[in-house]
Formats: sequence, structure tokens, C-alpha cells
Amino acid sequence: MTTPALQAYFKEAESWDADRSERFRRSAIAAWWAAAAGWTCAVATAIAIVCLTPLKQIEPFVVRVDNSTGIVDVVPVYTGGVGSEEAITRYFLSHYLTVCERFNFATAESDYEECGAFHSAQRNQAWYSQWTATNPASPLNVYKDGSSVRVQVKSVSFFTRASGLSDLAQVRYLKALRAAGGADEKFTHWVATMQFAYTSPAKDPKTRRWNPLGFKIVDFKSEPEVSLETATDKETHHEP
Repeated sequence: MTTPALQAYFKEAESWDADRSERFRRSAIAAWWAAAAGWTCAVATAIAIVCLTPLKQIEPFVVRVDNSTGIVDVVPVYTGGVGSEEAITRYFLSHYLTVCERFNFATAESDYEECGAFHSAQRNQAWYSQWTATNPASPLNVYKDGSSVRVQVKSVSFFTRASGLSDLAQVRYLKALRAAGGADEKFTHWVATMQFAYTSPAKDPKTRRWNPLGFKIVDFKSEPEVSLETATDKETHHEP
């Protein structure tokens, strides 16, 4: 038979056990909340770092100084993001300049016809006047002694007008003149400003073989780049 004192002891012991269980439950809940808060802070920190990563990127670039002219420009870096249209236009501009500014008697006729495939009607008239034999400055007359000229494109830069139209490009290139029977080349530096457009491809198969996309040179102006050394020499010896 259980005495009242023993019953009171059991009841008190039961209350202690209940209090201890409640404390454990509260401690577990607090621990879970602390862990959840820690994971939340860690995830938030990771997201913040990912969002700030573009602001911390360093994009190197190369500044090129031409040894002969002193012209300074930034070397374009291909990142794989250039659209196909710009890449094609860059190719056509470089190809046109390489073919149309060079001269070799063996390929002169073919080069003349190929360049015509890229011309607008107005540009073609200027091209004919430039090459006609009655023009003393025609390549046919200037290089009739057997000299040859090759072209090397250095850079192509595109410009956008205030209206938003992007139809202008500036191409820097080298001309290498080799005298008839000679081995050495004389280099000159040039810059060409070119206006271009895309039109319907020609119906003539020969023209379409050279220019399948209807790329046209609307306007063309090429000028020699002045060497800094030459400019300094002129200023030094200038007489009033």
C-alpha cells in the first residue's frame, strides 16, 4: 500500500521529468531556429556575391602604338559575342580593301571585275575613271614598269550615326610597294573611310560568285596616315 508521502514524492518526480522534457524541447526548437537563421544568412551571402561578381570583373585591353606612324588604337578582342552580321561585314570590308587596293599585273583584270561586283552605280563610275588608261594616275600607268602592291589590313572600326544608322567603317591598312625586279618592299600607312550597305544579290552568276550577299560599297575615301616623325620634322624646318 502506497503511503501519502510516497505518492507526493512520485508526483514531484513526475513534474521534474516533465520540466526537463520541456526544457529539452525548447532547446531543440531554439537550435533548429539558429541553424535555419545561419543557413539563411549563408544563402543570402552567396547570392550577394554572385550578384556583385560582374562588378568585380577586370576586363584587360591592349593599346597598340604603330611604330611608324605613332597612331594609337585599342586592339579589338573577340569574345564570341559578335553578331554574325558584323563578322560578315568585317570580312567583306577587309576582302574588298585587300583586293581593290592591291596591284599585280597578272591579276589586275580579275581584281578590277571583282571589285566592280561590290560597287554601287555611282561608285562604279568613279572606279572606271580611276582605272581608265587615259588617267595618268591609273594603276595601269603608275605600275606599268612591273611594280606590284600588296595590302595588309590592320584594323576595322565601325561607327554609328546620330540617327542610329551603322553604315560607316574606318579601316587602317598597309601598302607594300615592291619595285620591278626588286626584293625589298616600301611600306606606307593608310586609313580608308567606307560607307556600305546590303542590297539584293545580283542575278549575274559571276557577280554573285564574288558577292553572294549583295554587299555594296556606297562611298570610299582613302588617305595616307601622317607619320609623327614626318610631322615633327616639318614643324622643325617650317619657315614663315
